[in-house]
Amino acid sequence: MHNFLYNFYSILTEIYIIYNICLLLMYGVFLSTYSTLGYPLLSKNFTILTLQILLFSFLLTFLQVPLNVISWNGFLLSDSFTYYVKLIIILTTVSWFFLSFDYLIYEKLNYFEFWILVLLAIVAMFFIMQSYDLLTIYLAIEFQSLIFYILASINRTSEFSTEAGLKYFILGAFSSAFLLCGSSIIYGLTGLTNLNDLAQFFSGFLVGEHLFSYNLIIGFSFILVALLFKLSAAPFHIWAPDVYEGAPFVVTAFFSILPKLAIIGLLFRVLLYTFYDLISLWQNIILLSTFLSILIGTFGAFAQYKWKRFLAYSSINHVGFMLLAMLGGDFESIASIVFYLIVYIITMLGTFAFVIDTKIYNYPTPHHLRYLSDINGLANYNPFLSGAAAVLLFSMASIPPTAGFFSKLFVLLAAIQVNSFGISLLAVIVSCIACFYYIRLIKNMYFESSVISWKVIKPMSKLSSLILGISLLSILFIFMDMEIISIISLVISLPFLY
Repeated sequence: MHNFLYNFYSILTEIYIIYNICLLLMYGVFLSTYSTLGYPLLSKNFTILTLQILLFSFLLTFLQVPLNVISWNGFLLSDSFTYYVKLIIILTTVSWFFLSFDYLIYEKLNYFEFWILVLLAIVAMFFIMQSYDLLTIYLAIEFQSLIFYILASINRTSEFSTEAGLKYFILGAFSSAFLLCGSSIIYGLTGLTNLNDLAQFFSGFLVGEHLFSYNLIIGFSFILVALLFKLSAAPFHIWAPDVYEGAPFVVTAFFSILPKLAIIGLLFRVLLYTFYDLISLWQNIILLSTFLSILIGTFGAFAQYKWKRFLAYSSINHVGFMLLAMLGGDFESIASIVFYLIVYIITMLGTFAFVIDTKIYNYPTPHHLRYLSDINGLANYNPFLSGAAAVLLFSMASIPPTAGFFSKLFVLLAAIQVNSFGISLLAVIVSCIACFYYIRLIKNMYFESSVISWKVIKPMSKLSSLILGISLLSILFIFMDMEIISIISLVISLPFLY
């Protein structure tokens, strides 16, 4: 009986969200069918109800005691890492929610299913982080992917959105096949699927021994490739720019911020715990992926003239830095990746608040920032907004004393501790090159004049300006007490010590 209750205790938040999703679904279906005015009436109700569910989920998770429990017959694992990352995911979703509230009304995306899909995606991320078996990893990632395919093509009236969903679906199916194939090879050769059993099985294994089967390496490589695809790390990044561009702006923000947390958490478990004894193998794969992600993310962004594609390549570059710290495979590297992730989330929330909610009047209606050239001469019309954008861009270019500088510094220190001098030097050089296009945007805002006409900027919504303000303050003043975030990242990383 106690075991049964412990099983439920570990997934209490997920059960609460799924129960509410069922209620919301019934509410949405009944009212959209029997109401003469249809969907728009439900839109505001649903957003407020979703916010309420998210806030109660946060409270429910926050008031739990973080236990180290392997539950559901070894399928799921709960520890302080999953506990804190759950809190971060819910907080990030609430912040993202504030950005999307006005955008959905403006774009007339009045589908009540949108919010149900978002809640399901959060549940999927929770399960991905807690997965402790190859079966649950596959099911949770597939659950998340199916929701993301629908979210990418949620705007039914846009050909771009449909194309994005279709591209994501076709390429995502390949990565799912890789994950399933890798898992089945490992199960076929070892008879094990549980990550703990596999960790014991691989302990003491060296590639040179006679007992070792090279098919196991192929199976493991397939799993790693599938996870790197979901993380949009190069050379498995091809889907990211197209999907980011075609999806509605708030969905792009969702894709670029939230799934990174869950997949990086899963990579910690798979690489730094289960397959740690294959470190000589997976270090080479991660090294190659890091090298390509930093190069492609930087030089790919040079050629872009649209905001969405620019941010897609920027996020590929950030993923490269996260993987760089993973080369260490020790406690410090995990803590530095968590620190980097927290700063990345804060920066991206601020950037998307600026890009989504800066609308320029173009008779007869205001339009969103679509091209990078839309912000030319912005300082003349709105000095505060251009100042905010400049700080965000400085942080992305990792100029001191912004938070972006310190996050990259800690990652580089973690890489240098394991003698990864070559790739660290490359990362520094490429970061200097990347400064060019971030600072070029700042130059365009302050010194470039708008050729066409005098621009009129639509006032930003209160909720978006709140997110932008919090993001700016965090980025600018984090250096005054950096221990706050470093202590948080160390506490989150503690379960990987034992």
